[in-house]
Amino acid sequence: MAKTEIPTDIKEVSDLPGVGTQAAEKLNTAGYKTLESIAIASPAELMEAAGLGEITATKAIKAARDSLDMGFESADKLAEKRKLIGKITTGSKALDELIGGGVESQSITEVYGKFGSSKTQLCFETAVTVQLPVEKGGLNGNCLWIDSENSFRPERIIQVAEYLKLDSQKVLKNIFVARAYNADHQSILAEKASELVKEKNIKLVIVDSLTSQFRAEFIGRGTLSDRQQKLNKHLRVLAKLAEMSNVAVLVTNQVMDRPDILFGDPTAPIGGNIVGHAAKTRLYLRKSKESKRIAKLVDSPSLPDGECIYTITENGVEDAKDKE
Repeated sequence: MAKTEIPTDIKEVSDLPGVGTQAAEKLNTAGYKTLESIAIASPAELMEAAGLGEITATKAIKAARDSLDMGFESADKLAEKRKLIGKITTGSKALDELIGGGVESQSITEVYGKFGSSKTQLCFETAVTVQLPVEKGGLNGNCLWIDSENSFRPERIIQVAEYLKLDSQKVLKNIFVARAYNADHQSILAEKASELVKEKNIKLVIVDSLTSQFRAEFIGRGTLSDRQQKLNKHLRVLAKLAEMSNVAVLVTNQVMDRPDILFGDPTAPIGGNIVGHAAKTRLYLRKSKESKRIAKLVDSPSLPDGECIYTITENGVEDAKDKE
């Protein structure tokens, strides 16, 4: 049998072998608009999105990868790509220093903790600071907010914006909020986010919270496998969005108490290893005295574990004052 030749002049999705105009439109609707997005997809994803057969989907992915010359590259080139990463200030110099300069693009940052530990407050802060110029700790960009707990409050955004001497109404117009009513809806909103990144100049995607809808819908050990599979797919979409579009993804996570921990803090984030592996930077937040909060860096590919203290005030997230 003759070997199938892969076209060498592939520039768009519709040029891929086995992908006609109709299939390309379906892929485009599902968020697979570029050769890069096809190249990092799995055959199952393309089969579901455009009704392609497994063999056709596999060939399309291979052709996309070949056209992009995907493979090994030297570490110095990766170092150059890392220079494109942007960082968003949290409002606290101590917290910024703990996480290497701020919430970074091209990866997922997870913050978890008990209720009242300031997870959502950190989201409010970064939704505003991402709009600052780069020299002031922002990315000159806008924010996309997936709200699964009905916790978004415009009033809080206004407080933070006015403290930073920004036009609060303009800041509000640059934050695009969608309420997620169930786990499937939340996943769909994440998939649609890629369509808005360039159109709305999105530099930060917030999911508050990542696991609440999954936790509410999948109850009992018998549903754990299904929950983890759906959560894994959701996180893959977010990770792909962060890497392909150079945006920062900030997710909050709920916690549970582990009864098997007899000594030390029994608090553990929901989602297990799936969330742990997907989030590149993990912060554990907890209450301290008065308005003080403690942030512990639990995991990072390049930073040592550590802790810092900051405060939550009417102005937003700030460094802790000695007199408090």
